[in-house]
Amino acid sequence: MKNVDYIIVGFGIAGLCFAETLRQHNRSFVVIADAKSGATSASGGVLNPTVLKRFTAAWKANEFQDKAIPFYKEIERYLEVPIISEVKIKRILNSIEEQNDWMVASDKNELKTFLNPNLTASTNKYINAPYHLGIVSGGHHLKPEVLLDAYIEKLEKEGRYAKDDFDHTQLEVTETKVQYKDWAAKHIVFAEGAKVVENPFFPYQDPFTNKSVLIGNKGDYVIVKAPELNVSSILKGGMMLIPLGDGLYKIGATYDRHIYDAIPSPEKREEILLKLNKMISCPFEVVNQVAGVRPTIKDRRPLIGLLKGQSRIAFLNGLGTRGLSMAPLVSFWLLRQLEAGEKLPLEVDINRFLKP
Repeated sequence: MKNVDYIIVGFGIAGLCFAETLRQHNRSFVVIADAKSGATSASGGVLNPTVLKRFTAAWKANEFQDKAIPFYKEIERYLEVPIISEVKIKRILNSIEEQNDWMVASDKNELKTFLNPNLTASTNKYINAPYHLGIVSGGHHLKPEVLLDAYIEKLEKEGRYAKDDFDHTQLEVTETKVQYKDWAAKHIVFAEGAKVVENPFFPYQDPFTNKSVLIGNKGDYVIVKAPELNVSSILKGGMMLIPLGDGLYKIGATYDRHIYDAIPSPEKREEILLKLNKMISCPFEVVNQVAGVRPTIKDRRPLIGLLKGQSRIAFLNGLGTRGLSMAPLVSFWLLRQLEAGEKLPLEVDINRFLKP
């Protein structure tokens, strides 16, 4: 029998950040995951503290950013692989009304740090921005696929990663431990993303409405090659345009609720390209399309913590479209609950949907 402090099931950004939190606190763990592509590897990798559709601050933006940036830089040091960089985010403004809304938003306390009140004219002849650009500071770009691949490689070398489809029927839970095949641990943390709806331990039906608390939200991205565009900042219009280097750009994403397959959609490809053509005017070539299913919760807050009446089974899920920003801090919150008995913020507690 192999004894560890924690078993982690799943290895998207939630599982990775919890593993890293354990590593930073000198706890032992094993990750059990099938290593298939998911929402994290398909994502654009943008850490954006704002909601640029409505010119508002993201929920707990400062708290999440303050934790996430040094956290990922520590991972970068640990892996010895570059994974994160600071980047400007430029929002294409579409009318005088949006210009006014931007100016008003930039004067709000929660947004002063992020929104530059001075609008900028585009100097790139291929960007369609007749009403200028709004600049967001504090944005970062993460390389999700590089991060996942490098971290898995590191864990495999250390004997802390088991590539396997988790069989929930083989999990044994007692008052003092959990046991799965040859592994025994104090706690098991399920970080399975949208696949958690198949987990028999997950109380995913809202007893008040008999509807699923967790909703699959499929997102498609298209990768294009546009050598003439020459853009180094992230550009937000009808879609997000994310520079990847070598003339490549990742464009997306779409939002398709209640969809659980990660098969790229031809219809979504056309939707993305239609919006891209309104943003830029230079020629481009489509070179790839990817898709992933985000685990989102109906109140748009994560779903984490120990189940009521349980002391061994915990969940770290529902991070949705802001998962890259949220994962480091909510992983720390979960560890504090499991080891120090600290209460989670009510907004993220997994038991908030359960009957008293």
